[in-house]
Amino acid sequence: MKQYFLSLLALVLLSSCGGSDDPPPSPVGANLVFPLENSECTTGVSINETQSQVTFEWEASSNTDSYTLNAINLDTNVPQTISTAATSASLSIAKGTPYSWSVTSLNSGSDQVAASETWLFYNSGSQTTYAPFPAQLVSPVSGSTVQKSIANEIVLSWSGADVDDDIDNFEIFFSDQNPPTASEGNTGSTVMEFTVSVESNTIYYWKVITTDLEGNASDSGVFEFKVF
Repeated sequence: MKQYFLSLLALVLLSSCGGSDDPPPSPVGANLVFPLENSECTTGVSINETQSQVTFEWEASSNTDSYTLNAINLDTNVPQTISTAATSASLSIAKGTPYSWSVTSLNSGSDQVAASETWLFYNSGSQTTYAPFPAQLVSPVSGSTVQKSIANEIVLSWSGADVDDDIDNFEIFFSDQNPPTASEGNTGSTVMEFTVSVESNTIYYWKVITTDLEGNASDSGVFEFKVF
């Protein structure tokens, strides 16, 4: 009987001293440092006529033991990724090409991840002037289903930027056909939304062409959404 009570007491002590049920801390998104947002990156090390090696840098983030660098060629939409425990990483990327980049923070003890902001930059090449960055389509989100207004309208919105800071206009293409070939109109360099008429139970496609004062242009790529 004495042995039974001793065993029971040991079990009680073990359960009272057991590990915490608190979930592991989630990682925090990193603050990006370099290449600078909406800038021309001129510090890359030339590899050949078409490629240079660029070192990306960010600040250490809390509750993080590794990072994934994500860089996307905005001309081809081809991504490049690299994982590291450091706060910098180098990639060989195309010269004279616009890129977006971001960093994902990870913690091996947690299934949660955290994303940084996404910054745009041009990897410098031989040209002295650059096309605008492709417009970043914001709303409606691609693949979403949205509610039209009482007036049977939807507001399209996007963001635009340019290294040379000489955007002239945005041209909006919108249609129920993919790709959209019908131009709905233009906005000035500071207006980044446009209202279109829609019908229920219809899938629509849209894109934005950004043109600068020298005639350089860039294509946002096509987003789609469905109207209730």
